[in-house]
Order: sequence, then C-alpha cells, then structure tokens
Amino acid sequence: MKPLPMAPTETPEPPASGTETAALVPDATNTAALKSKIIAAISTVFDPEIPVNIWELGLVYDVIVDSAGVAGIRMTLTAPGCPAAQSLPVEVATKVKAVPGVSDAKVDVVWEPAWTKDRMSDAAKLQLGMW
Repeated sequence: MKPLPMAPTETPEPPASGTETAALVPDATNTAALKSKIIAAISTVFDPEIPVNIWELGLVYDVIVDSAGVAGIRMTLTAPGCPAAQSLPVEVATKVKAVPGVSDAKVDVVWEPAWTKDRMSDAAKLQLGMW
C-alpha cells in the first residue's frame, strides 16, 4: 500500500540531527581562509521571530571547511519546536554556498549543547534590551 502524502496541516519534522557534516574532515587552510566570509554570510540570516541575526544569537556552534571547499555548519535553534526549523538551515546553506571558494554547504541542526540566552553576543543582548 502506498503511503498517503502529508496533509498541509501537519508539521514537518525538523531536519535530521548531526548527519550532514559528520563525514567532513576540516582543512585548516581552507577553514582559515573562508571562515570569516562564511560568518559574514551567516550574519545575514535572521530568525523570523527575533530581529537579530543567527550568528549574534549564538545559534551557530561550528564552521569548518574541508579540502574540497565544502563548508560544514553545526547550528541549533532556540527551541526544538521552532517554526523556522525547516527554513533557517536551508537559508544558511544557500547563503554559505554563495561564498566564493565554497563548493557546497552542509548544515547540521544539533540539540547538544542546548541553546541558552548566554550564547548571545553582547550586541544581541543590547539590541533585544537584555543588557
């Protein structure tokens, strides 16, 4: 029997956790050359519910680049039920792929360590009036 398609009212499951970047082997030279450009690209991605970019929110845990120019980004969301669970990782991958020197982007959404407000930059706290 063929499974029924998902009804439009159902919430899709969040992306698989920790599977995209697991096979990447960081290349120190490529990571050093591209990391600041990748962070600049990530800094243009905003959580739709919070007027601060995801880098300043502390949602990005790690950025690496392998010898082939594939970028690996480990990130989290503010909560497992975040409404942007499907869109934010896709937007991050799209923006990172556009960085010159990056051949592809793999994004893992992870839940460990759990995100807390302590991960936010001072600028983000100030912007949100949490200072």
